Amino acid sequence: MLAGPDTMLDMPAKKSSTKQIEVVEPVGMRVLLRKDEDRKTTKAGIHLPDKIEIPTLTGRIVAVSYQIEHDDEWPIARYDKVLFNPKHAVPVDFEGDNRLFVVPIEDIVAVFRRES
Repeated sequence: MLAGPDTMLDMPAKKSSTKQIEVVEPVGMRVLLRKDEDRKTTKAGIHLPDKIEIPTLTGRIVAVSYQIEHDDEWPIARYDKVLFNPKHAVPVDFEGDNRLFVVPIEDIVAVFRRES
């Protein structure tokens, strides 16, 4: 029996690669963001113990999906500082500090802008 073009016999063997991922590109209606560090000091200047942190819900956009980038309804761009709901955020185990998250666009609740 001969193998047709759609069978696995014609597919080249995958090479094992030790290269690390260089880019994470969100797909669909999602953005990739880097969560700001949790604060260990209150606004009043009180230093909190190491086990206690004030959860931060802000971050910077690292990348936006192609779909969002070409949709005028979503005024979000790379490097924007945003407020987000972390409920549906998916952590990306890409860096040691684990601060990258893929977040659905619906969970971006505000964009910080400077008045011009």
